[in-house]
Formats: sequence, C-alpha cells, structure tokens
Amino acid sequence: MNTTTPEIHLTPADLAQRWGVTVGHLANLRWEGTSQVPYLKLGGHVRYRLSDILAVEAASVVTAVA
Repeated sequence: MNTTTPEIHLTPADLAQRWGVTVGHLANLRWEGTSQVPYLKLGGHVRYRLSDILAVEAASVVTAVA
C-alpha cells in the first residue's frame, strides 16, 4: 500500500499566473536551458512539481541588510 501523498503538478499557465509572467516567457526559459525550475515532459505536456516551485521561491527570498 502506498501511503505517500501524491505530488501536485502545475501547468505552465498555472506557474505563469503565480509568478506574473507569460507562458511564452516560461517556454523561452526552458528552450534556453535557463529555467530555475525543473520540469517534467509527460506525453508532450510540460508540468512543474509544486515542491520544486516552492523550493525555488524559498531560495529566492532576499532579506534586507541594515
């Protein structure tokens, strides 16, 4: 019996809306190889794991220096 929680996947449109960028911008980042977020290619469809997105967002936090 598998007791792990299923991973949540976001579409490029979901991530674009979350980050306030265009789907085309995300496609360009993937094509250029400069995307900060790993992605999955499932049956020709791109998906991003929410856990990877959260990790990138956490690593991008900048704290003010007094």
